[in-house]
Amino acid sequence: MKPRPPGWPDAVRPPDTADWEQTASAWLLDLCPADFRGYGVLRRQPLGLAWLAYQHVGAQRQALARGLGRIRTDLARDLPPAALEDMIQAVEHEQARLMSASRGVELIARALRGERYIPRL
Repeated sequence: MKPRPPGWPDAVRPPDTADWEQTASAWLLDLCPADFRGYGVLRRQPLGLAWLAYQHVGAQRQALARGLGRIRTDLARDLPPAALEDMIQAVEHEQARLMSASRGVELIARALRGERYIPRL
C-alpha cells in the first residue's frame, strides 16, 4: 500500500491508486450537509468540494467553541449536573473529531493539487 501522511483519513485511498478521488469525494461529502450531494458540480470538482468541506468543518468548529463557552450559562438551570458534564464531554469529543477532519481535508486538497507525501526515514 502506498504511504499516507499522518492524519490521512482511513476511508480514503492513497493518491495515485484506483478510485482514490472517488473515495476522497465520498468522505468529503460525509462531512457536509446531506443536501450537498445534490450538487453535481461538487462531484465533478473534488478540489472545490474539499474547499467547501473545509469551510463547513471550520464553521462547525467555531460554533462549538462558542457553544462550549456558553454551555454552562445556557443549560445549567435546565439540565442535571451529570447531564451537563456529559454534554460538555460530547462537545469536546466533537471538537477533536472536527480538528482531525480539518487535517484530513487539508491533506486531500494538497493531494488533489498534485502534492505527494514522501515519508521521512
